[in-house]
Amino acid sequence: MVWLVGDTHFGHAGSIAQSARPFRDVAEMDNLLIEAWVSRVRPTDTVVHLGDFEWGHGAERVAEIFAALPGQKHLVVGNHDRPRVTSLPWLTVQERLTVHAAGRRLVCDHYPLRAWPGAFRGVLHVHGHTHGTLPGTSQSCDVGVDVWGYAPARIEDVIARMEATPDQPEERWRANAREADEA
Repeated sequence: MVWLVGDTHFGHAGSIAQSARPFRDVAEMDNLLIEAWVSRVRPTDTVVHLGDFEWGHGAERVAEIFAALPGQKHLVVGNHDRPRVTSLPWLTVQERLTVHAAGRRLVCDHYPLRAWPGAFRGVLHVHGHTHGTLPGTSQSCDVGVDVWGYAPARIEDVIARMEATPDQPEERWRANAREADEA
């Protein structure tokens, strides 16, 4: 199974107020984020973290949190990911990752994009960074914890949400451009 997650911000007290997270403090936030992850992800599952894993803990605590989270973990680097995060034993650490799962191709970035490789050919886009402030579209979705109940999201659920979202004007333009290109 493939899971998508982003913007956990373990240790970041500021994210509680900035994103109106329902936690009293960092300890409660960290514990509930870890519990939600552990309740869903199995050790053999693939997890793509779309950046901003942590902000505020020391390297030892960051390593403890990382070790507590099951799954084969990949990091798409976010703007808050410092060496104490990027040096963890992720399977891969990169600026962008393309995932083939659930019969689809998804381009994974920390930042939302208006166009991405394959956007005109039906490739989907997932991102973090916006903490739910940027509405999703039929081709692009925020997979940060603030959007998905403070837990990783199954890739099938993310795709289903995009499929249930009406096309935006720019997506209709992409579809028309694709049809013209194929003609």
